[in-house]
Amino acid sequence: MPIGERYAIEKCEARYDVIVIGSGMGGLAAASLLSKAGKKVLVLERHYTAGGFTHTYKRKGYEWDVGVHYIGEVLKEKSLVRRMFDYLTEDQLDWAPMGEVYDRMICGDTQFDFRSGYRELRADLIARFPEEEQGIRRYFQMIREVKNATPLTVAKPMMPLWLRPALWPVSVMGSPNHAEKTTGEVLKELVKNEELRAILATQWGDCGLPPEQSSFFIHAMIAGHYANGAGYPVGGSSRIAETIEPIVKRAGGRILVRAEVARILVKHGSAYGVRMANGDRILADKVISTVGVPNTYRHLLDDHHRNRYGIPNKLDQVKADGGHLCLYVGLKQSAEALNLPKTNLWIFPSLDHDANVARYKEDAKSPFPLVYISFPSAKDPDWQRRFPGKSTIELVTLAPYDWFEAWSDKPWLRRGDEYEALKADFSERLLAHLYERVPQVKGAVDYFELSTPLSTQHFCNYARGEIYGLDHVPQRFAQKWLRPKTPIANLYLGGQDVFVAGVVGAMTGGLMAGATVLGPAVLGLLPKRLGTLPSLLRLFA
Repeated sequence: MPIGERYAIEKCEARYDVIVIGSGMGGLAAASLLSKAGKKVLVLERHYTAGGFTHTYKRKGYEWDVGVHYIGEVLKEKSLVRRMFDYLTEDQLDWAPMGEVYDRMICGDTQFDFRSGYRELRADLIARFPEEEQGIRRYFQMIREVKNATPLTVAKPMMPLWLRPALWPVSVMGSPNHAEKTTGEVLKELVKNEELRAILATQWGDCGLPPEQSSFFIHAMIAGHYANGAGYPVGGSSRIAETIEPIVKRAGGRILVRAEVARILVKHGSAYGVRMANGDRILADKVISTVGVPNTYRHLLDDHHRNRYGIPNKLDQVKADGGHLCLYVGLKQSAEALNLPKTNLWIFPSLDHDANVARYKEDAKSPFPLVYISFPSAKDPDWQRRFPGKSTIELVTLAPYDWFEAWSDKPWLRRGDEYEALKADFSERLLAHLYERVPQVKGAVDYFELSTPLSTQHFCNYARGEIYGLDHVPQRFAQKWLRPKTPIANLYLGGQDVFVAGVVGAMTGGLMAGATVLGPAVLGLLPKRLGTLPSLLRLFA
């Protein structure tokens, strides 16, 4: 059942305290925080259901998540991430552990299991590569440096502009070099063994860039996020939006779907509402956009305001181009009957991740640079109650938008035989990987369908079908203008482009936007159970 009410102007108040554009994790986090502060919030979502990449969809009697495959730091109630989720959902969201091994790296005969726990993972790596012990220990030290700096990382973009230059050398990334160097550069400095470097970079698909392109900061954020294990929301990822909607409504707000915003209204340098695609105008004291920095600045502002604040020059400094394919598979037996694992599989054609990507982008018929396999129905203990005797699997790989651009002007589901033939070819290749690594499912596959960058473009309105927002290259983290507060008064940015990609990254970006809107008032709102975050915000509010 879709989350949110279908848009109609009659459902809207004359004026809101805050309008939030987009109902992904960033928009939901901002809306929950503001609603708990007593603000009347209107969330506007162009899709048929709220949730963004946390929503689920159903087809042929099956259900799949579209972006929540696993989340770290939610299994321990005292962790900051868990406390953030508990606060935003008022303890209505439960988590199921994925077990001891959350990720498995596979490359030919090479295999490595990522076990839960910093010490356990480090010990396993040292046991396998004893000659690299010093580098391995330094690697984990750097991961912790970034993790320990996270509260400052969050607070810093909300600092007054006059204070930020003085503190910028005290990097929000733990150390200036952690953000300025690529993952590949850092790993080569730390260890010599190629297999070890490949194993350490296994999770590069979680940000969409191979090690020679990604900033080491995002690598460290991802590795640290999962090092103590991972969980999955009980009842599926749509439970996130389901648990937040009542909080918004209780404060007098609403989440409206099929509600496409065409323009942010600005007068005398200040935002005062939005104009909908059908021409309706809705007024608000403040506006938060969580639909991505490029979308916000290129499509929701008029030319006058874009040029007045030098926005085109700023956008030239960043790039967003992380397209993907996802094969959604439905099986006519339960996860238990098929003995499906909870562990994610990361499959690579060779140990050189960057060379794998380069070959693939040159020739689409070359081996996939990675195939990620997730088993959502095995991770969710509530699945069998909802879908008895069935199970699902998802397979993800990269796909440049350019390969599909020729059909971008065609409507969804009507892009022609050539497009469908291309999808069928990719689907069969992905199924071959599934049957090779999980052979027991052969014969149980009942249904499958493939999403492409055009699917992401259609449903999420990202120009090139990117799923991770702005590319996580070193240059991105040097952009001091990527912060919640914009040059336009009463207009704020939230979501993954303000912080980093991923569910928790987007949630944090939403909290940053909400906290910036509230200003010092947020200090009395955030409970002590959020630990160091309120005290850091107090310094910069």
